[in-house]
Formats: sequence, structure tokens, C-alpha cells
Amino acid sequence: MNVPDKNIVGKRVQQARLKKKMTQDQLAAKLARSNVQIDRAGISKIENGSRCVYDYELKALAKVTETSPEWLMGD
Repeated sequence: MNVPDKNIVGKRVQQARLKKKMTQDQLAAKLARSNVQIDRAGISKIENGSRCVYDYELKALAKVTETSPEWLMGD
């Protein structure tokens, strides 16, 4: 099993972002307003499974995408 297969959060972040009709740049800007620094490249890496998400980032991602940390983790 490769790393992307284990990355549930990345797929969910992408789903939530697209549902909100947000670009990766727009998501990065919203995160920055919440004092979480993930640039567009970082968002891309999260979505494609090559970058993991820290717990504080998970909370911020849930907030700006109007989801929950549990949903982002696949629950």
C-alpha cells in the first residue's frame, strides 16, 4: 500500500474545496487568515497524498471548508 492510499484527509480536503468552488489558492488564503500557513503547493501535496496534515491544520481546514475534522478523517 502506498502513502496516498492511506491519506483520507487529502481526498476529503479536495472534495470539500471543490464543493465550495474554491481554488487551491483561495483555500490557502483562507487558511492564512486563520493564521495557518499552507501555500497552494502545500494544498496540492495534501490533496495528492504526498504531505501529511498536522492536527492544528486539520482543525483549520475543517473550519474554512465548513466541514468537521471527523468528516475530513473519513468518518
